[in-house]
Amino acid sequence: MAKLLIVDDDTAFRETLAETLQSLGHDTVEAADGERALDAMQRTRFDAVFLDHRMPGMDGLQALAAMRARLARLPPVIVLTAFASGGNTIEAMRLGAFDHLTKPVRRDAVIDVLARALHAEAAALAGQASGAHEDGELIGPSDAMREVHKRIGLVAASSAPVLVLGETGTGKEMVARALHRHSARADAPFIAINCAAIPKELLESELFGHVRGAFTGATADRPGCFRAADGGVLLLDEIGDMAPNVQSKILRALQEGEVTPLGGHRTVKVDVRLVAATHRDLAAAVREGSFREDLFYRLNVLSIRVPPLRERLADIIPLAEHFLRRAAAPEAPKVLSASSAQVLLSHAWPGNVRELRNLMERCHALVRHRVLGAADFAAELGAAAGGGGTSSDGVPADWLDRELPDAIEKLERLLITHALAQAQGNRTEAARRLGIHRQLLYRKIEQYGLG
Repeated sequence: MAKLLIVDDDTAFRETLAETLQSLGHDTVEAADGERALDAMQRTRFDAVFLDHRMPGMDGLQALAAMRARLARLPPVIVLTAFASGGNTIEAMRLGAFDHLTKPVRRDAVIDVLARALHAEAAALAGQASGAHEDGELIGPSDAMREVHKRIGLVAASSAPVLVLGETGTGKEMVARALHRHSARADAPFIAINCAAIPKELLESELFGHVRGAFTGATADRPGCFRAADGGVLLLDEIGDMAPNVQSKILRALQEGEVTPLGGHRTVKVDVRLVAATHRDLAAAVREGSFREDLFYRLNVLSIRVPPLRERLADIIPLAEHFLRRAAAPEAPKVLSASSAQVLLSHAWPGNVRELRNLMERCHALVRHRVLGAADFAAELGAAAGGGGTSSDGVPADWLDRELPDAIEKLERLLITHALAQAQGNRTEAARRLGIHRQLLYRKIEQYGLG
């Protein structure tokens, strides 16, 4: 039996979670806000804490920071939120959260995260390594992107090099910027350079600088990217395309913390966190002899893999809507219909997020009507526009011509009404059939006037 603390201003959620945890044989204590949670933790040693993010007064992240400051030892803290974003996931993990879950939380997810948390706590109390997670704006509620957010939060505080891996267009630079934004170097410079976009004969000068007269056209001293990023973060994008002679100088800069300008004789000390990004398989490049093995291992201290868009289908519609809003600002943006959403979800996205962004920007510029339909995307994506009474999935055509929020609302109404009828009005049973928590069902019943 574990001693567990539940911190949430939603009484119904606290009670439901307490019932779940008690049914597993654990002892629970409830707190309605961060201050009461801190008081309870100073009086009692808890084995794990479930902490809501959005609360009046002290929010969850502020409470987590206060717990770290006031307690000699912090138990595993599982942050819960109904308003997930990449930023708050990263901050939660950076502040020491064990995990970050989105409400409503299913029973099996509670069982899984609690088992992992208690195992980590037992290992830590036994003096063993607890085994930390292996796990612009990074948008995406998918599990794959949540793992990226968690990974950023775990490595942001370090100064070790980070290798960001992913296909072209997945958002590797966004990951690097998030690392910078959530690190202790956030107020220092962030410098990004694309190694594939600069001619090989000029790349060394761009990185390390040069002195006047170093080569024809060098009419003045130039500091270079390493010195410009001193104290901050330097992103070397597409490092897999870097020439071998420059690779050796990058390795020296990492090992010695100093650079020598082209044509110069004096070294200059630099304090730079290096983030390298590539779409190439660097391990294969090492085997082929095109990339230095020692540099690969020096860069690959910490790594983050950014998944391709085809592995994060849950992110496609939120990203598309975000790009439409950004393209239209400050005007009202165009909106997706259910039929256009279906086309977007069926596309393979070889160009990943960059391809999706470009498509949304073109539609904003070229399409005159406000609601985007399947035909607006079909020509470019090679998808059928559909038509007739139903889609290939048997969905009524009048649903597919609606705006996406309207179609979702209509489907929710039907599912809830059907579940209540099947459960003969028993809301607890209806919630079980729908796979959601009771309090979420209560809110939906009130929202749709189904009481």
